[in-house]
Amino acid sequence: MAVEDKYISYRIYLVACAIFLMALAVAVKLTNIQWVEGDYYRELAKERTVKNFVIPANKGNIYSSDGSLLATSIPKYIIRFDALAPKKEDFENNVRALSDSLATILGKSSYYYQNELRKARANNNRYFLIARDLSYTDYMKIKSFPLFELGSYKGGIIVDQKTVREHPIGKIAERTIGYERTYDAGHSDGKGIEWAYKDYLNGKDGRILKQKIAKGQWKPIRDQNEVDPLDGYDVISTIDVYIQDIAHHALLKQLEDYEADHGCVVVMETHTGKVRAIANLGRANDGTYYETTNYAVAESHEPGSTFKLVDLMTILEDKVADTSTVYDTHGGEIRYSGKAVRDSHKGGYGKISLARGFELSSNTVLVQAVYENYKNNPSKFVNHVNSYGLNKRLHMDFKGEGRPFIPQPTDKNWSNISLPWMAFGYGVSVTPMQTLAYYNAVANDGIMVKPYFVSEIKEWNKTIKKMETQVINSKICSDETLSKLKAVLKNVVKKGTASKLYSKDFPMAGKTGTAQVNYGKRDGSGLYYASSFVGYFPADAPKYSCIVVVHKPNTANNNYYGADVAGPVFKRIAQKIFTEVPSTNEIKKLDRKVPKQEQSYNEYFAKLQKNQQLMPNVKGMPGMDAIALLENLGLQVRAKGIGKVKSQSLQAGQNIRKNTTITLELL
Repeated sequence: MAVEDKYISYRIYLVACAIFLMALAVAVKLTNIQWVEGDYYRELAKERTVKNFVIPANKGNIYSSDGSLLATSIPKYIIRFDALAPKKEDFENNVRALSDSLATILGKSSYYYQNELRKARANNNRYFLIARDLSYTDYMKIKSFPLFELGSYKGGIIVDQKTVREHPIGKIAERTIGYERTYDAGHSDGKGIEWAYKDYLNGKDGRILKQKIAKGQWKPIRDQNEVDPLDGYDVISTIDVYIQDIAHHALLKQLEDYEADHGCVVVMETHTGKVRAIANLGRANDGTYYETTNYAVAESHEPGSTFKLVDLMTILEDKVADTSTVYDTHGGEIRYSGKAVRDSHKGGYGKISLARGFELSSNTVLVQAVYENYKNNPSKFVNHVNSYGLNKRLHMDFKGEGRPFIPQPTDKNWSNISLPWMAFGYGVSVTPMQTLAYYNAVANDGIMVKPYFVSEIKEWNKTIKKMETQVINSKICSDETLSKLKAVLKNVVKKGTASKLYSKDFPMAGKTGTAQVNYGKRDGSGLYYASSFVGYFPADAPKYSCIVVVHKPNTANNNYYGADVAGPVFKRIAQKIFTEVPSTNEIKKLDRKVPKQEQSYNEYFAKLQKNQQLMPNVKGMPGMDAIALLENLGLQVRAKGIGKVKSQSLQAGQNIRKNTTITLELL
């Protein structure tokens, strides 16, 4: 018996010891969780139930130079309903009124919404979809509806916001306006103004704290944001929508008529370098044209005869020949190291002056003039080309600017035909924008300016940054040379290769170009033509310079020359600009008081002094007039967009309370 009692006591002690050790282990673990790993687990629990979500900031708008909206961020709202959030009494008292209100703007019957809301509550649905893609005005209305006006906790309203980038004027200049894309991995890229000025446009994102209510479903914890988003700045481009429309459709028509592969056109303000229009159109498989690549900026290619202005400028600057120097075209063909240089006109032009050779775009004349004067010192000629800036990029703000190529005598690939081939635009490579900047310098009395697309960064009416004209070369050549160049460029249109473009009432100046592309292939496959025209107008007092390049026009009718393909686009643009674009005349004595105007103003001011009790109807009024009227009534005004008032958040006829905020949607 004693032995058995002893054995029982031993087992009790053993069990007690085991329990003690287990309790000790639990205590140690709890202590470790509480004090050592506590922060980690608390943070993990919080992350799984409460989370900060990013509220994307509205991107700034992109405007044309005349105030037209080119790109804007439109906020779109998604409204959901947490059916368990409202108290039963609140739900029953407001569900019918809420359904009536929803029916007024969402299109379905009040019965439908009442039935769906009750069903959502019966099914414990905490994320019931009410509406998608709502405008700001409709969102504000729904937010003020019965039950929802109580907020997310008491009323159950859940609001998600997204922004959509839209181009109000459509596809015109779409490639220049550009885009910004953000991928799931956080990587982003883009093109055009959107990408180049993203740091100004994007603003700063906000944050909102949300609580998990179901698998993959979250609702805001409170009505206020943790951090409110800050909208981006607006970008004012140099684009003029009138000129842009003219350039776009002039290029499109010619591409369609010639079934060309692609083309571009740029119109630039001569003295400032502001790009007033740029169109880049490529052909799709179905034969339609759309903007996909910024050819004017990105496509570096052999220019052909438009490069001959470089020859003439260099020769005149060095005074090794003059415009009156006579050259024999040798029947339209000369040879260098066994390679033929031919004129487009069979049989040549006989003996003609250097100026006439330029006007007729004679390859034999210009090549002889360059080769004879620089064959013993090609570096002298190439150094001139480099000094014109054609050997380096313009360093524009846009991503993907094409790389120019000017062969140098020190290059390994320099050969006996490098110099003569350069003279008629082969073996070199430049972008259309570079060629335009060079010709524009001649029009601008020798001052080469950098083309640019953005003139100002603004926050509402406050200027954040203003872009100024940048001078690349203050004097590209002498005034004597400029005078001669302007004369021959004018004669190209008057009596040269572009004589079809001549108009005695509207003088233009420029140069045609026709270049073979892919000519180096032995079997001739892939060979096509690039037709171009570059110049300025009006010829006597240049205001705009313009370049047109059309790649791979249909050669069925043998009309692939620059004068036939690109020239008419230039002429159409030049003449339409000066006949259709609204003019802006300077108004003198603007501060002079007009008695009738003074009387009208005093009458209007007197009306504003009266105690206005009811909200006026401002729909259809110009935005600035509506804002002035409402602010004079003591209201805080928020305006979305530009133009005339499309809708107002406070309806006409209701009582006015001072300092109330009213939102105007402009269009």
